Amino acid sequence: MNILLIGAQGSGKGTQAEFLSYVFHILPISSGDLFRQAFADKTELGLKAKAFVDRGELVPDDITVSMVLQRIKDLNYTQDFLLDGFPRTIAQARALDQGLQSISQQIDLVIYLQVPREELLSRLAGRFLCQAQQHVYNTRSRPPKVAGICDIDGSTLYQRSDDTGAAIETRLDIFFSETIRLLNFYKRQHKLIEVNGNQDIEQVHAALLNQIGSIKQQRVS
Repeated sequence: MNILLIGAQGSGKGTQAEFLSYVFHILPISSGDLFRQAFADKTELGLKAKAFVDRGELVPDDITVSMVLQRIKDLNYTQDFLLDGFPRTIAQARALDQGLQSISQQIDLVIYLQVPREELLSRLAGRFLCQAQQHVYNTRSRPPKVAGICDIDGSTLYQRSDDTGAAIETRLDIFFSETIRLLNFYKRQHKLIEVNGNQDIEQVHAALLNQIGSIKQQRVS
């Protein structure tokens, strides 16, 4: 089952993506990770994307879609995937659907992690990432065992500059004005389920398993 996970910054999307990929043995594909790897490897698409980033411009949809599709093609139908962070707009979603169709693939299930804006603001203010692999921690809900150090790889934790002050508000404004429109797009395709993300991490885990299990059962029957 190929899954798309949608959620605002601070919704716990990255944490739940790790959980789902482990439980269902599916490959997490993050557009941010793809860009970082492509920049480091200096691939053709990476160089094209970096030119836009260096100018402070958004990377065109066709480049991002091509990166995502190439990663999926590399799987050669041997593993299902979970998309995290892309698509973010309806235009991107349509382009992705077309690209997936061209390689006989599709998104089977779309999950929206629903969290109130006030809670998102609180979570983002306490969110930290590790320098090495971008593992996510939160001083309130998921603190590291040793302050300032990643439990997994021992690298230093840092806070993104756009997780503070007015930058948080701007990012959430973009999500609730643009990305949220994806819900109706996928609802019309009968692929959308919504999960209450305003719970403890373990409770969200359980809700996800319950919802996905029900979907699988319905499709089998």
